[in-house]
Amino acid sequence: MSSGAVVRAWRPGLPGVVEVLHAHFPSHAYPTHTHDAWTVLIVDEGAVRYDLDHREHGLAQAQVSLLPPHVPHDGRSVLPQGFRKRVLYLAPDRLGGDHLIGAAVDQPEYVDPILRHRIHQLHRVLQDGQEDLEAQSRLTLIEERLSQHLRRNVVAPPDRSDVGVAARLRELLDSKVADGITLEDAAKVVHAHPAHLVRAFSREYGMPPHRYLTGRRVDLARRYLLDGHPAAEVATLAGFYDQSHLNRHFRKLLGVTPASFVKP
Repeated sequence: MSSGAVVRAWRPGLPGVVEVLHAHFPSHAYPTHTHDAWTVLIVDEGAVRYDLDHREHGLAQAQVSLLPPHVPHDGRSVLPQGFRKRVLYLAPDRLGGDHLIGAAVDQPEYVDPILRHRIHQLHRVLQDGQEDLEAQSRLTLIEERLSQHLRRNVVAPPDRSDVGVAARLRELLDSKVADGITLEDAAKVVHAHPAHLVRAFSREYGMPPHRYLTGRRVDLARRYLLDGHPAAEVATLAGFYDQSHLNRHFRKLLGVTPASFVKP
């Protein structure tokens, strides 16, 4: 690895994402190589130039790059100070199969502020590692958008409500406050596409499903605290990862920590 390079890579507990990589390379240049996954790349500092299937491309900070599986590519900095990047490696079956590889080779960069922002949001969730439903929801919308790009069919989300789907999902979340439920399992129960679930719920209730579930968990934590349970125990009972996870959301919603919520 080049001097001064900083790399952090991990495998998140998010189905479909086989690896996350955050890296700062002051001078490193990638030789020609391939991946067995879809590579979703954004650049936060600098700019990157790369050859994909013998064709030269460039990636600036306003763009998103989607490199297909099994296609040779390299990578190098455009600027002398190097570059900083974040990468999602998606399982090869997540975007519709090998027949879309050619579309990615033909056009691997997209100027799409909505997509780039969603990718940025997902990286922030994955760094935290504690918001499963949020990560699943954000990945679903990212994959939908990437698939649209590959099919040259990027469209605005349908401007329509679906009160029935939204209500059924809310009932399901209400029945699973502490245990939680994956977006995939919720979609099976409600009989709707995961992306449609997220949109229908957000439109009807003014917030995405993961935020609603977090609020319900904070409500549940309040009840346990008022019943005299200690905060560390309440975190588990209410569906949070640990006490710090509970503290963060409790303070965000109520402005105080669980310990200071109950009057001594």
